[in-house]
Amino acid sequence: MLRRLYDWTMAKAAHRHAEWWLAAFAFMEASFFPVPPHPLLGLMCLAEPKKAIRFAAVATLASVAGGLLGYAIGHFVYEAFGEALLRALGLAESFPKAACYLRDYGAEIIIVKGATPIPFKLLTITAGFIGMNLLVFIGASIVSRSISFMIVGVLFRLFGAPIKAVIDRHLGKVTAAFAILVVAGFLAVTLVGGGSQQTNEKCAAAQEVHPD
Repeated sequence: MLRRLYDWTMAKAAHRHAEWWLAAFAFMEASFFPVPPHPLLGLMCLAEPKKAIRFAAVATLASVAGGLLGYAIGHFVYEAFGEALLRALGLAESFPKAACYLRDYGAEIIIVKGATPIPFKLLTITAGFIGMNLLVFIGASIVSRSISFMIVGVLFRLFGAPIKAVIDRHLGKVTAAFAILVVAGFLAVTLVGGGSQQTNEKCAAAQEVHPD
């Protein structure tokens, strides 16, 4: 099923309304859709490198808007709909840990997520569930989604189509390196405060005791 969804997503890159499809996929992926918009964004940037920054901005803004839907799901209809959605996406077991870290670290976790493979929809739904400050959530989401999409857009804009091979081969490493720097700085701050180890232990325990 996921493969069919992926192939269907890729087909939209050649559509005359590709930019609208990109916005739709970025919006949905932030709240309930399992396929990320990055492959579609990459193909669109490959086809028109001069518009790469614009495409990345579209994906960023649409994803933040979709994140607000995820927030609303977690805040208003988690028991009626949100929990079943997370189970369908295979994220239910990660929910208690995400909630624990969001309560302790807040915006930092969402920002760091922009450079990690943590599903954004998990954090948006969880943020709504715990009642995270909405303005803080929006600000952190903008930073997070910019990290995720603008890397692709800027590289294509600067280097054009030839960068595709480099992105295919090394973008994961570059993103991982950036994530390490962000996480290292984040952990340094929390370790100074003496709360990192306690939080890790508490959040691990929260994951273990979460009922099926």
